[in-house]
Amino acid sequence: MSLSGFIRGHHEEIISEFALFAKTLMPPGLEMTEAELRDHAEDILTAVVQDMSIAQSPEEQSLKSRGRGAAKTMESSGTLHADDRIQHGFTFRAVLAEFRALRATVLRLYEKSGESDLIDVRRFNEAIDETMTESMDRFAVQTDLFRDQFIGVLSHDLRTPLGAVTAGAALLAVPEDHPERRGRVVTRIMNSAQRMERMIGDLLDLTRTRLGGSLPLTRRPADLQQVCEEAMMEIRAGQPDAVLQLQVSGDLRGEWDADRLGQVVSNLVGNAIQHGNGTPITLTGQEQGNLVTLTVHNAGPPIPPEVLPYVFEPLARGRAEGASHSIGLGLFIARAIVSAHGGHIHVSSSTDTGTTFTIALPKAE
Repeated sequence: MSLSGFIRGHHEEIISEFALFAKTLMPPGLEMTEAELRDHAEDILTAVVQDMSIAQSPEEQSLKSRGRGAAKTMESSGTLHADDRIQHGFTFRAVLAEFRALRATVLRLYEKSGESDLIDVRRFNEAIDETMTESMDRFAVQTDLFRDQFIGVLSHDLRTPLGAVTAGAALLAVPEDHPERRGRVVTRIMNSAQRMERMIGDLLDLTRTRLGGSLPLTRRPADLQQVCEEAMMEIRAGQPDAVLQLQVSGDLRGEWDADRLGQVVSNLVGNAIQHGNGTPITLTGQEQGNLVTLTVHNAGPPIPPEVLPYVFEPLARGRAEGASHSIGLGLFIARAIVSAHGGHIHVSSSTDTGTTFTIALPKAE
């Protein structure tokens, strides 16, 4: 049996084994379904079989091995795979490992079947090399673009509070007898400095998680209801017009890092206020056996369907809407903190039901 025929006949077995391996490469805190892991591998295998059926000259064979084949059969599947993995936070090495795993899976199962078509094996390797080259090229271009965009937006975000600090310091340097105005200036400087401090903290957390680590936690007995109440007090002080409601039922105590969970609540509520168009924000905490769940709901415009799968990634909304006003680390950091606690977070959003972020946290480590 030819290798292309073997791939068609054992498609499901190959994809299932590959998906199991790809799951081990996912970044910490990322939740991808098996269907999401399988999708692009199926596209790649389909394109490989198609490519293997095309006649080629020795010159075309040489060009294809360097990713320069004229037919470009593998271009579409390679770029789509790269775009998907970038959006889900995969690293360059993880994507390379996926291609190695796909190649090894196919060849091992083919060898195990007792078949041996060396010409088809060579064609298979050429096709895999071509799609890997296309995917890596796309990965490099998109990563550079994302990095430049991220740095630009970060510079914009830091410039605003830094300008407030500079202007405030200049005002304080002018002798005057207006203690009330000086007090307001000092408050503005403090708020701006704290905003920059939070941004720097988020960047450090981003670096930790992108390098494959988890966020450090200090677990102590804590009450999630108290965490929510304190976070809401702080938010109301900064945004008095926001309508916030807290509903709790059951025992919301557990072994958690209360400061980190307060950061999660602040990030989710802040996101709901930003995108909720002034609608009330409802926090609901419930005890569910050994878990505590927390939902944050707003009735504002829904998250666009094309953004929803990537909403926990930095700049997700900015990329989709063409905006560049925020680096958007809040939801990314929230997911990392929840994951470090052994919990999970997901979002649902529609015009009829609004947007709801749901967190489930185990009470004990």
